[in-house]
Formats: sequence, C-alpha cells, structure tokens
Amino acid sequence: MRKFHYLETLTIVFVVVLVISNLVGPKMCQVGPFKLSGAELLFPITYIFGDVFTEVYGYAASRRAIWMGFLAMGLLSVFGEIAVALPPAPDWHNQQAFATVFGLVPRFAIASLVAYWAGEFTNSYTMAKLKLLTRGSKLWTRTIGSTLTGQAVDTTIVILIAFYDAPWSTKANIIVSSYVAKVLYEVLATPITYAVVYGLKKSEHVDTFDDHTSFNPFRLRSN
Repeated sequence: MRKFHYLETLTIVFVVVLVISNLVGPKMCQVGPFKLSGAELLFPITYIFGDVFTEVYGYAASRRAIWMGFLAMGLLSVFGEIAVALPPAPDWHNQQAFATVFGLVPRFAIASLVAYWAGEFTNSYTMAKLKLLTRGSKLWTRTIGSTLTGQAVDTTIVILIAFYDAPWSTKANIIVSSYVAKVLYEVLATPITYAVVYGLKKSEHVDTFDDHTSFNPFRLRSN
C-alpha cells in the first residue's frame, strides 16, 4: 500500500473514537425530548471516518481500519470483563462503578461487535460502489447513501441482539428512532465531510477508485 501522510493518524483517531464511544455508552443523556446513550453522540463519527477512508484512500484502507477497530473493541470487551472479575482490594470501594463502565453484559458486547463489523463494511462497500457508479461526482449521494445502508444494518443488528427478549413494538421503536437520529447526524455533518475529503485529496494527491479492488471483507491484503 502506498504511503500517505495522514492515513495512519486518521486510523488511530478512528480507533480511539470507537473505543471511547464504547466506554461512554452506559451514560444515558437527555437531549430535549430524546433519551440517548453517550455512544450515540459519538459513534456516528466513525461512519464519517469510514466515508473519508473509502472516498480518499479506497475500500482496502477502510477495510484495514475497520479490522483494527474491531480488534480494539474486542480487546476492550475481553479485558474489561477480566478486570471486573478480579477481586477488588479491601480498601478500594469503586468496584460497582468500575463494573458499570467495563462490565458489559455478554449479549451487549456481542451485539456491539457484530453490528459494528457488519455496519461499517456495508457503509464502505456502498460508498465504494456508488463512487464507481457516479464516477466520482456528487459526493453527497455517497456519504448519505452509505449511511442509509450502513446505519440500517448496524442499528437493526445491535437492537435485535441486545434486546432480543423485548417486545417487537419496543424494538421497532428503538430501531427507527435511533436510525433516524444517526442519519440526520451524518446529513448535518456533510459540509464537514466535504471539507475533510477535498482537503485530504488535495494534500495527499490521491482520489482512489475501487475498479479492481476485492470487496471480500476478510481479505487483508492491500487490494
């Protein structure tokens, strides 16, 4: 893979944002009439990163970043559980608070990992294919179109797995409200995405089209 000035830094920031979004997830926030988790205020940013990776550097670069994020989330879940399970020192009285943040219910951890993996790859695949279809024009159709598909997959999977025993009406309500909020988030962020994408293309002297790229998510080579 060709060396770029900003790709590694952007990948690191992407992984950090992803991990932080999982750490702040247990916090429930009241924003006007809406109740949102801390993760919903931050996680959609990872989809903007996904758009930038695919649009500027190509699907292969996005695939690499997605797998790095998946590994980071997996490590956080596993070692968080181990740390919670270890007996606390007698004079340390914050076990319950620590467990609230790091002690993920197994099905929530699984839901988060599966939904992230499927949603991010759907987002990047849609982005790459739409770029080929439009021959690089109308960036907004790709940023919004990829969000529509990626967030649909992500939101549906995470709710169906995490709340599998909830009534269908409740699950449907959460899916729809969360999906609409995430899509609106990205639509409002479109001007920022435009600025970052065109700035990077100009600075890196690159505008990747995935004409001959393998879209196999398990292929870890550069194309």
